[in-house]
Amino acid sequence: MPHAHADPALLLTRLRRIEGQVRGIQKMLEENRDCMDVVIQIQAARAALSRVEGEVVRRHVESCVEAAIATGDKDAQRAAIADLVDALTRQD
Repeated sequence: MPHAHADPALLLTRLRRIEGQVRGIQKMLEENRDCMDVVIQIQAARAALSRVEGEVVRRHVESCVEAAIATGDKDAQRAAIADLVDALTRQD
């Protein structure tokens, strides 16, 4: 059974929550809070962002990659997959 797309509003809500987490981390640093507390909050924000990224990748595969497969066009298939690999391995 195909995975249902997450509601874009849900992803935006998650991103706003992450934005709040990052502001909280900034405040913790300004207040010279315990280093380990800051690290724990950074890890939580990173994990939340990773979950959003995973959903966006899933959407790309379910739309762009599947569409390229449906066309039977090998060049389009390679391009869609290459775009995904490039985005996931970018180191900038």
